[in-house]
Amino acid sequence: MAAVVGRVAGLAAAFAAGAVVAHLASIPRLHRLTDDLQHSRQRILAAREEERRRLRHDLHDGLGPTLASLAMSLDAVRLTLPGEPERVAPLLSELRDRLATTVGQIRDLAHGLRPPALDDLGLAGAIEAMAADCCERVDVRVGGLGEDAGALPAAVEVAAYRIAREALANVRAHSRSGTVLVLLNRDAALHLMIADSGVGFSEQPARGSADDRRRSRRRGGLASMREWAAEVGGTCLITSRPGAGTIVSARLPLTVPDYHRASPE
Repeated sequence: MAAVVGRVAGLAAAFAAGAVVAHLASIPRLHRLTDDLQHSRQRILAAREEERRRLRHDLHDGLGPTLASLAMSLDAVRLTLPGEPERVAPLLSELRDRLATTVGQIRDLAHGLRPPALDDLGLAGAIEAMAADCCERVDVRVGGLGEDAGALPAAVEVAAYRIAREALANVRAHSRSGTVLVLLNRDAALHLMIADSGVGFSEQPARGSADDRRRSRRRGGLASMREWAAEVGGTCLITSRPGAGTIVSARLPLTVPDYHRASPE
C-alpha cells in the first residue's frame, strides 16, 4: 500500500512540475500577445485621432474660409445691384460655380465619413456592386440580413465594407483569378469571407524581387483589413499560398467596444 501511495505521489509531483513548466513556458507568449494587442489598439486610436485632426483641418481651414468668402461675395452682389445692375449677372454666375465646388467639397467630406453606397444600397447590395466586375465568375451569397434581422451597427457596416473593398481590389489587381466567392452572413456576429482561385502570394517575398514594392503595398492593405476588424472588436484572417488562391475571412461582433471609456494605460 505504501508503495502505491508513493507511486501516486510521485506521479502527482511529476504532473505538477510539468504543469508549472508548461505555464512558465507560456508566459513569454502571453506577454507577446498582450503587447501585440496593445500596439494594435494604440494604432487604431492613433488612426482615429489622425482622422479627426484631418476632418477638423478640412472644416476649419478649408470649408470654413470658403463659406466666409461666399458670404462676402453675396454682400458684394447686394451692394452692386442698385448702382450697376449689369454687373450682377456675371457675379452671380461666378458665385454659382463656387457654390457648386463647395457642395462637392462637402460631399467629399461626407463620403470620407461613411461610404454613400451603404445608405443607397445597403451593405449586401454595396458588396454585390463592388464584386460585380471583379472577375469572370462571381458568386455572392448573403444570409441573415433581411429586413426582419434589424439594423447593423454603423461601425460594423463600415468595417465590413472597407474589408470587402480592399479584398476585392486585391483580387482585381493581383490574383489573376477567374472565380471569386463572397459570403456574407449574420448570426450572433457578422461574417464575411472572400475567396479567390488566383495565384495567391507569400507574405515573405524573396528580397531583391522586382515585385517587392507591389507586395509591400499589398501587405499594408492586409494590415489595414486586420485593423478595421480589430477596431470593432472583431478579427480578420488572411490565408494564402502561391498558386492556391487567397481567403479573407472576417468575424465582426454586433456590439462595438467603447475605446473612450477604456483608454490604454
